[in-house]
Amino acid sequence: MRPDRPFCAIVLAAQRAGRTDPLADAHGVANKSLVQIGGVPLIRHVVDALAATPGLARLRIVAEPEAEAALRGVLRAPFEFVPAADNLADSVYAAAQGVSEPMLITTSDNVLLTPAAVTETLQALSDGADVALALATEASVKAAHPDGQRRFYRFADDAYSNCNLYALSGTAATRAAESFRSGGQFAKKPLRMIVHLGPINLALLLLGKLTLRGALARLGRRFRLTVAPVILADGAHAIDVDNTRTYACAAELLRRRRDHERAAA
Repeated sequence: MRPDRPFCAIVLAAQRAGRTDPLADAHGVANKSLVQIGGVPLIRHVVDALAATPGLARLRIVAEPEAEAALRGVLRAPFEFVPAADNLADSVYAAAQGVSEPMLITTSDNVLLTPAAVTETLQALSDGADVALALATEASVKAAHPDGQRRFYRFADDAYSNCNLYALSGTAATRAAESFRSGGQFAKKPLRMIVHLGPINLALLLLGKLTLRGALARLGRRFRLTVAPVILADGAHAIDVDNTRTYACAAELLRRRRDHERAAA
């Protein structure tokens, strides 16, 4: 994909209906996206990274209607607001309506996102993928911060962590989004794994017989899509802000980046 090829970015910022996020509650805000880190709200870091990526044609933010005014008050980049649906898959479908260009999906707590990671993930579409998902190896994540991530997906070739960053070639590919984005919930919902992976694929995965690319190739065949992993070198991309522990890790890494940029300048 050319660096300047237009793409649409979708940022998932909604909270689950009827639930108060503990981190938001601790910081006295209604939506976790508004929690301050490094002096600005979580979502501002994400949006600034997207705005700095060549080719951004439109930005859509998915959240509950009550959060729209607050989000418009803290973001500098123009965006289209999309009211969140009852579930994640329907929210992605709603945000994808009318979009013909490639789509980049991420979350509002992905504060360590960089333009380079966005470009690398989108590039996989030009290389022939219908769906691309960014991951980082266990070694690279722990090198970035030893406490940044505690859950990894183990395959025959290595262990990986999800970076909450996905590229879709078009609206037909959105039917895979729910499977990939909800991957972290699979360990708690075994029946969901069986439905999405199939019992044979699941057995091979649990026995450690599948490599990452082999597993995604099998999953892609179930959706009739070409699914490509994008292995990001910087494991910090797999550290988002889920709780107080990861908040502290991300805050430290943001400080390191800022100090490095100042030193370079």
